[in-house]
Amino acid sequence: MPTTKKRTNVTLTDDVDSALVYLSKRDDVSKSTKVVQLIKIAIQLEEDEVWNSLAEARDTKKAKFVSHKDAWK
Repeated sequence: MPTTKKRTNVTLTDDVDSALVYLSKRDDVSKSTKVVQLIKIAIQLEEDEVWNSLAEARDTKKAKFVSHKDAWK
C-alpha cells in the first residue's frame, strides 16, 4: 500500500537510538512519530536563530522604529 509521506533513511548511533526508544515509550508514541516531533522542534530552533540574527543586525543606535499599527498596514 503506497504512502503519501516521504521516507528518509537515517543511521543512528546506539546512544541516540536508545534515547529515541526511551522517549517514545515515555510519551507512548512510535519511535518514528517521536523522530518527526524532534525534527520539527529542531527546525523551529534553526528558524529562531535565523530571525534572531536578522533582528540583531537591524538593532543599531540609528535604527528606525515603526509602530505596531503601521507595521501591519
